[in-house]
Amino acid sequence: SRDHLEHITSIGPRTTGSPENEILTVHYLLEQIKLIEVQSSSLHKISVDVQRPTGSFSIDFLGGFTSYYDNITNVVVKLEPRDGAQHAVLANCHFDSVANSPGASDDAVSCSVMLEVLHVLSTSSEALHHAVIFLFNGAEENVLQASHGFITQHSWANSIRAFINLEAAGVGGKELVFQTGPENPWLVQAYVSEAKHPFASVVAQEVFQSGIIPSDTDFRIYRDFGNIPGIDLAFIENGYIYHTKYDTADRILTDSIQRAGDNILAVLKYLATSDVLVSSSKYRHGNMVFFDVLGLFVIAYPSRVGSIINCMVVMAAVLYLGKKLLQPKHNTANYRKDFFCGFGITLIGWFTSLVTVLIIAVFISLIGQSLSWYNHFYVSVCLYGTAAAAKIIFIHTLAKRFYYVNASDQYLGEVFFDIALFVNCGSLIALIYGGFCSAFISAVWVAFPLLTKFCVHKDFKQHGARGKFIAFYLLGMFIPYLYALYLIWAVFEMFTPILGRSGSEIPPDVVLASILAGCTMILSSYFINFIYLAKSTQKTMLTLTLVCTVTFLLVCSGTFFPYSSNPASPKPKRVFLQHMTRTFHDLDGKVVKRDSGIWINGFDYTGMSHVTPHVPEINDTIRAHCEEKAPLCGFPWYLPVHFLIRKNWYLPASEVSPREPVHFRLISKEQTPWDSVKLTFEASGPSHMSLYVRPHKGSTLSQWSLGNGTPVTSKGGDYFVFYSHGLQASAWQFWIEVQVLEEQPEGVVTVAIAAHYFSGEDKRSSQLDALKEKFPDWTFPSAWVCTYDLYAF
Repeated sequence: SRDHLEHITSIGPRTTGSPENEILTVHYLLEQIKLIEVQSSSLHKISVDVQRPTGSFSIDFLGGFTSYYDNITNVVVKLEPRDGAQHAVLANCHFDSVANSPGASDDAVSCSVMLEVLHVLSTSSEALHHAVIFLFNGAEENVLQASHGFITQHSWANSIRAFINLEAAGVGGKELVFQTGPENPWLVQAYVSEAKHPFASVVAQEVFQSGIIPSDTDFRIYRDFGNIPGIDLAFIENGYIYHTKYDTADRILTDSIQRAGDNILAVLKYLATSDVLVSSSKYRHGNMVFFDVLGLFVIAYPSRVGSIINCMVVMAAVLYLGKKLLQPKHNTANYRKDFFCGFGITLIGWFTSLVTVLIIAVFISLIGQSLSWYNHFYVSVCLYGTAAAAKIIFIHTLAKRFYYVNASDQYLGEVFFDIALFVNCGSLIALIYGGFCSAFISAVWVAFPLLTKFCVHKDFKQHGARGKFIAFYLLGMFIPYLYALYLIWAVFEMFTPILGRSGSEIPPDVVLASILAGCTMILSSYFINFIYLAKSTQKTMLTLTLVCTVTFLLVCSGTFFPYSSNPASPKPKRVFLQHMTRTFHDLDGKVVKRDSGIWINGFDYTGMSHVTPHVPEINDTIRAHCEEKAPLCGFPWYLPVHFLIRKNWYLPASEVSPREPVHFRLISKEQTPWDSVKLTFEASGPSHMSLYVRPHKGSTLSQWSLGNGTPVTSKGGDYFVFYSHGLQASAWQFWIEVQVLEEQPEGVVTVAIAAHYFSGEDKRSSQLDALKEKFPDWTFPSAWVCTYDLYAF
């Protein structure tokens, strides 16, 4: 597998439509498949097909857009029993990469593993019952185009009953199962029972499918367009270098490749010999709760069983709390009053804790010191974690001193334990009501403390906070706290790198501060009672405040630089540099504006503030302004992420003159019987183009020849079409139909087309190269040439 990985990545960046992707990589794959075929056992038959599909679809990813592809490449291999097979399981990887990245983890390593799995299965002396189809797809980075071409057009697609998709959101490490289904619990069971090194989480699935992570995989295409259940796996470690020049073969450990290979081989082998695959639809009902325990093994059970367990835990907690809350006054203490007042104090503590860290985060953002923790994660804990903890302790210390003056420590300890149980039980009820499989986490946080309480109840009454109580209490809390810390680690492992590429509109410090405040609230819930049991909290508060203050001052002074070019662990700042020429035409086709420049986009909140000292010409005097009358502000967006990145820079530069310029023309204009105008266009140009459409006031876009025929708007109301082609594609023809309610003097619709040159000589310009060279080594400037042409009709 490593040999395959090193060979594929040595080809260099493999963008769709480039010779590197369409010829060199395809040639290598076919060569290796031929060698495997020669060595295969007589029990098996191998068929190979190079598919070059053309098609179109709409998708609601990134705010919604439409995709059109022409003559892209899929290398498809079918391994089946000698007598053939009616049913099949699919294994999917993609061999293309994003521009300017060698794409080792995303996704050359998966294709390398698949080649090796194909080799092992084909030489096995054990006969398969079903076929295994290996899809090496050549246009995943073009927003999932090749998988759509395969599943909607290939003749083998109809036989597929399940799939495994191999992806990456980081570089190396363990590959996490982060999506399964829809439904089909048998698939999860297959993975859990057969994978040699299982690593899976339904929490990751629910987070990913919520849409808060700006990413998607071919899983969506097979689920939505193929109606096929599957498993989505991805490497998640070290997302700092995902989609950068640092995603190289040497950064992926052999152990990671071996782990992935062992898991995928075992699961594919099981599925290819399973009777369930034949009638998988019978086993479709219900979801699964699944989670790994510290990466050692996976626990999985049907969600209906989970619901029963969760309800039993809720009932136990309700009985326990009900008995306490409904009892008469105990001695002089009114337990009910103290409980609800304590609950209010707890909420006030959490709220003020959140407000405190948000004030700090907003201040840090306003003074231009965002992401100070990006290269030093401990900084975020020392700044926001300590502030959150100190505020919670402070509020409860005040309550102990001024409100609960006469109550005993042991009594208050018990009251606040019950409050923590009540809060977690409420969380569990909310998750059950919402139908979340991840409700099991709250169940753990209710069940184990409740069991602990029953075990140490007598000891608690006799010895208070002394003796065996603390030991038993901490032991009982060990499992929920250990698992919570493990989950929190996974959350930060995934989210911290994402905050370095989440755009200029979302303040990452606010997001991270909120997450850390939430984690502090959760982790403190069962330890608040120790504030009341402890003689003094003064030293703890002083220590936390001191750490927070010192860290705050260091952050404000700019001590912690966010980025790193350390070869062992780079954490680069991502920047897009697009050398472009823009041409704006009026209704008569005359050029009304033409300019050229290098359009600059930073992919994080710090903008260009750290870059300006190294490249003085990039400063706020060249901030790009929005062309209000042009779709997407008149800029050549590659993907519709304009709502995430609104701070751009535009440095004037000389014109670009690509050898393969865009040719865009109106072929015909006809009035339809239903009082609309049908405009037919033809476009030809490089392998990647973006089309933007904006109907004018009084007009609406009613139909078009793209997707399913119904136009899909992106965020902001404009229409975005992502176009790509492989080699030797014919001119792209399409039509749009505009319903005109009220004609305007400036026409009925504006159409703009941007051409992106990601490979070959057209990709570069001398000015672009010179500017790129000025960028410091802790940045990753991804540069290319593009043009933007706007027309009114």
